[in-house]
Order: sequence, then structure tokens, then C-alpha cells
Amino acid sequence: MQRFYLPFGTVVLFLMVLVSACGPRSQPVIAEGPPLPAASEATDEPVMIEEATEPAISDEPTEPQFADFDPTNFDNPTAINNEWMPMQPGTKWVYEGTAIDDEGNNVDRRIEFTVTDLTKEIGSIRTVVGWIEDFTDGEVTEEEIAFYAQDNTGNVWYFGEHPEDYENGQFVEAPTWIAGFQDAKPGIVMMAKPELGMPDIYQGWGPAVGWADYARVEQIGLETCVPVDCYQDVLVNAEANLEEKGAFQLKYFARGVGEVRIGWKGNDETQEELQMIEYKQLSPEELADIHAQALELDQHAYEVSPDAYGQTAPAE
Repeated sequence: MQRFYLPFGTVVLFLMVLVSACGPRSQPVIAEGPPLPAASEATDEPVMIEEATEPAISDEPTEPQFADFDPTNFDNPTAINNEWMPMQPGTKWVYEGTAIDDEGNNVDRRIEFTVTDLTKEIGSIRTVVGWIEDFTDGEVTEEEIAFYAQDNTGNVWYFGEHPEDYENGQFVEAPTWIAGFQDAKPGIVMMAKPELGMPDIYQGWGPAVGWADYARVEQIGLETCVPVDCYQDVLVNAEANLEEKGAFQLKYFARGVGEVRIGWKGNDETQEELQMIEYKQLSPEELADIHAQALELDQHAYEVSPDAYGQTAPAE
């Protein structure tokens, strides 16, 4: 999945980017996957995080790198079956937890992420459309569509996002970036085979809105439990933004499931901590509802982001 943002003020955190123009459209290829386990309700039982079999890497700063982007290396870009970030249309993840807002108050947080059945062509690459709803103290503070594609090697790329921030139910701003426009570039949100010691890699580059997220492999081999299940051999990536020195968001990934937990370390002022409380495959009716909401946001994006989003073909 993409990096989630805490929409207090204009806090921006997370990944991806790409090229320009639009090539010929192809029919999306849907990744097949095993049936998902039934979701369970959140419980009050204690949560366990065990030590990893490999130690965490050093926090010594390194210069993030841009991954080499080759548009000819995307034969089936919408078939996202990376074992750490599978994105089958209709899959939904729900996370709940807490964070600290701009005024220093503890707030309740909830994020819902769904892989839609929509695709969007960005440059010459057809991407999968993700739909994200972000809640703070029960109020919707952000809605977002984000764009992913998998290359032939198995890396999952991030090609941009259109988040709309709200305050008291009213639209505030849309810090949109789309690869190929306004100097934006795509990046890798999940490597095909993440290993300790890999260079820090940009997850995208959107200079027009200050989007400069990058990630490193932090730990491998953890066991962690969340309300849905317990998971072995968990991968932890540490994500950061160039403008927020020393602040890291920790994302925990389970094989075949995706992101199951979010934590933090360093001087991250939000101190956001989230656990996956629900993981399921939507019914056709539920997916149709998400489809309609994402299309509505896609259409509104042309009005509020003419210089970036307005240059792309509509989602379909």
C-alpha cells in the first residue's frame, strides 16, 4: 500500500511518481490470489511484537536513490501480486489507532484502504486505483485516490496521488502529484525482494507539493499480532520525507496480506500507531459503491488540479 498521511494542517507523508502523455489503453489484468481469511473484530487482548531475527539497521542518514524507471518493463502492470503488497481488486484493509495532532492532542485515527476495480493510464502505464478514506476522531479528514503498477521484476511502483483534505466537512486543499507532470517522478513503494542493507529508495517525487518520501528495509523476520491475526516473518520498512529529518514511520508487512501495522520512531511529531482491525474481500455491491466514490473523486480532481491531474485520462 501507499504511505498514509495525517491530514492535520498540511502534513504530507509517503510515496511515488512517473512520465507524461498517454499511450494506447489496454484491458486491466487482475491478479489472482488465494481467498482471504475472514476478518475479525478488534479485541482488547494485548498486542505482541517480538524481536526480529535480524537487527534494525542504523539510523545514519543516507542519500536516497531514484530507481531506474523503464516504461517498457511493464507488460502486465495491473497484475499486482508482490507477496508483500498484493493488490487484488476488492480487497479492503481497515486500520485503527491513535496519533497526536498539530495542537498536541491525542486523537483517534482510522484509515480504510480499498483496491478498486478501476484503472488509470499515467503516461504509457496503466495503473491500479486505490481508494483511501482517512478519519480523525470519527470525522472524514481526507479522501484519496492513488495509483500503483507492478513491473516485470515484481516491484510495485507509485505513480502519484490525489488527496482531498477536509475540515468540518468542507474541502480545504488537494496536494496532488502525478508522475510526468510538474517535474514529478514515479518511485518504488515495495521491492520485489526486499533485503537488509538495500539503498534507501524514493517512493515517488512530487516537488510541486513537497512530496519526497523514501523508504529503507528496517527489519526482517518479526512476529506481530494485531486484532485480525498473528503473523510470522514480518517485514518492516522505515519511511521518511526529506523535509522531516529524523522522523520515521514504520510499516509492517505480512506475506500474502500486505500492511498490518503502522508505528513510528525518531522525532515523528504525530507518533501515529495503527493496527489492522479488518481485512476482507468486498462483495460485488460493496465494490460497486467504492467504484462510484472513487470515480466521483476522479472527476472532481480535474476541477481542483488542472495542471497535474487535469492532464491525465479519466479513470475507467
